[in-house]
Amino acid sequence: MRRSRKDGDSVDEERDSRRRRIVDSPSSPAEEPLVPYNDDEDDERRVLDHSGGAEEVGRRVETEEEDDNDDDDDYDDPYGRGSILDKSNRQVEVRRDCPYLDTVNRQVLDFDFERFCSVSLSNLNVYACLVCGKYYQGRGKKSHAYTHSLEAGHHVYINLRTEKVYCLPDGYEINDPSLDDIRYVLNPRFSREQVEQLDKNKQWSRALDGSDYLPGMVGLNNIQKTDFVNVTIQSLMRVTPLRNFFLIPENYQHCRSQLVHRFGELTRKIWHARNFKGQVSPHEFLQAVMKASKKRFRIGVQSEPVEFMSWLLNTLHADLRTSKKSSSIIHKCFQGELEVVKEMQNKTISEKKEGGGEHNGALKIMDGATENNNIGTGTYRMPFLMLGLDLPEPPLFKDVMEKNIIPQVPLFNILKKFDGETVTTTVRPPARMRYRVTRLPQYLIVHMRRFTKNNFFREKNPTLVNFPVKNLELKDYIPLPAPTKENEKLRSKYDLIANIVHDGKPDEGFYRVFVQRKSEELWYEMQDLHVSETLPQMVALSEAYMQIYEQQQ
Repeated sequence: MRRSRKDGDSVDEERDSRRRRIVDSPSSPAEEPLVPYNDDEDDERRVLDHSGGAEEVGRRVETEEEDDNDDDDDYDDPYGRGSILDKSNRQVEVRRDCPYLDTVNRQVLDFDFERFCSVSLSNLNVYACLVCGKYYQGRGKKSHAYTHSLEAGHHVYINLRTEKVYCLPDGYEINDPSLDDIRYVLNPRFSREQVEQLDKNKQWSRALDGSDYLPGMVGLNNIQKTDFVNVTIQSLMRVTPLRNFFLIPENYQHCRSQLVHRFGELTRKIWHARNFKGQVSPHEFLQAVMKASKKRFRIGVQSEPVEFMSWLLNTLHADLRTSKKSSSIIHKCFQGELEVVKEMQNKTISEKKEGGGEHNGALKIMDGATENNNIGTGTYRMPFLMLGLDLPEPPLFKDVMEKNIIPQVPLFNILKKFDGETVTTTVRPPARMRYRVTRLPQYLIVHMRRFTKNNFFREKNPTLVNFPVKNLELKDYIPLPAPTKENEKLRSKYDLIANIVHDGKPDEGFYRVFVQRKSEELWYEMQDLHVSETLPQMVALSEAYMQIYEQQQ
């Protein structure tokens, strides 16, 4: 029986409608829905109906977490159709206009803290809510960020690793230039031209709260007894080659050390001119320090800056060098060389004498060492990153007049330790040492030994050190080797760039630092969040603990 034309029309319409349904269905890869597709509910039903028990449920939850954690690894759109595909072939729409952009609150954004989800405490695939500033994991339908967007009505999120911004629960990516300032605060960037101009910049920057701050002269949060870290960081920020190296991440992208990357991140935040606030919290850096030092330095426990400086420089050097023989920016800046002459009682000689040995007090020279009259003398060279200076002991018994007088000593007197003639006695092992500087570093770190420990308590030497802020000429006080090259000048003149001081009692005191701003040659006093301009004369009137001098070129 032949169908009429009318019946044929209805068949064609039915076929067309069926075609439309197939094209519009979510299972079609050509037109996937723009909202992140998630079939967790079906999988969950399968798990509940399954008699496999807890093992199967545990496996499903783990897979679910993996899905949520990996959903930000997007592939670029090869055809430029205004959408991108992530690795599970879900289509993510990219939109420039978003009705929720006016809800972004820059006042609450703080990217200085560890990047952990505030619910799951996971550091995988973490997003920051740009409305309340909290961190959440994932953006899939079962993720914490997705749940937060539904519960709190906060819709704009930035991925802390890829810096992409998404609108949840809709799931599309927001591509709007107005969000670039947030990306710059999350991950400050410097071009090589900007880095070279830093020491010439005299401009102040303005924070969101209206306060002004100087890039590079921002305060650091004292999280809990971490002033010893803050003064060390502020001092190292004045060392130009070191700062310039860490401002450009490409210089150390080969390095896997978390400490190196956190130090570089902190350096970029301190010198960034577009921060939302006029201070920085070194929280992530401190976490890396605790891990790398195996809790030798930790939050809540006071330590000495000299110990921290020594550990930090040696650890950064070890992490940055590519082989055992290669150098690093640390050694290029701070490494000098000493000639050490060591005299000590030689037990082996005396034992041989008793046994009728062949030496019998005769002079023997071997590898720069001599033995004479049971005293062995060895001469060797050793590199150094800082020089320790001994302060003279204050008088034990003072009369009425002396009680009001603070003992003082010129820096040149305590530098004589390194003239090659002055003898320094060590107790363990008992030896007589003589030191001579054979190579000067570009940046000289000196440390005044103020604290002494005994079995009962810790003492502090209050002696003031008189030092020049400019033009410290070392060759007048310690003998220096002549330059190796013919036309090379002996650079022995130094200018002070940082001075760490200790105030108060040995166990209850605190540290602050005086630093110089090169662009205007002004001095600033910095104590945690407190930053104020000061006079150069005030720098020399403090109980100096550790100093960094820069070699004049």
